[in-house]
Amino acid sequence: MTGAPASAAGGAAKAGAAQMGASGVDNSGKAARGGKIAAAAVDQASLWNIANILTMIRLLLVPGFVALMLADGGHDPAWRSFAWAAFSIAMITDLFDGHLARTYNLVTDFGKIADPIADKAIMGAALICLSALGDLPWWVTAVILGRELGITLLRFIVIRYGVIPASRGGKLKTLAQGIAVGMYILALTGWLATARFWVMAVAVVLTVATGLDYVRQAIVLRRQGIAEREAALEETEA
Repeated sequence: MTGAPASAAGGAAKAGAAQMGASGVDNSGKAARGGKIAAAAVDQASLWNIANILTMIRLLLVPGFVALMLADGGHDPAWRSFAWAAFSIAMITDLFDGHLARTYNLVTDFGKIADPIADKAIMGAALICLSALGDLPWWVTAVILGRELGITLLRFIVIRYGVIPASRGGKLKTLAQGIAVGMYILALTGWLATARFWVMAVAVVLTVATGLDYVRQAIVLRRQGIAEREAALEETEA
């Protein structure tokens, strides 16, 4: 009877199994690497979603808005109308990009950083231009921008304890600021010029009131976070 010895056959089988195992590992490694590349491609593609594109448009509108505001000495009604149009587009995209991101799960790290920057950039540019042109007192600009920057810094300080959610008052404040600044951008006269003063007064009051409320929330959040940590340490020690 001819044939390979059992030991040889077993050795061949073991070698074949080892080869198959090595091949399987290699294939799985390739699959894992392929999966990582595909995931990275998906993450990269997700950056170019509609919400982020609207945010980018708002950022690009800032220098164009400033140029329109300061064109021909800054007081030409026609140029101010164009500046108002740019400002209005920026405010409208601000309303839509956040809603789209949350509704269709388009939230990205870029959006989280760029969206608030774009909001403050267009509003800050408008306020500074208005004050530089003598249309709006500098103290109004200082109050609004100081509040926005201060609350942003406060959010970062207490983020270790939790997130301060956006309130209805904060959204109302943003709406009032947008309407008031928009009215100041336009070269209004008569009763509309008087009306915009009162709209801005409401916006300033809401700005201060909501800012103080955010400070209160931050203090409460910090106290709760510290209390929870101390309770967790006591349980661990016990």
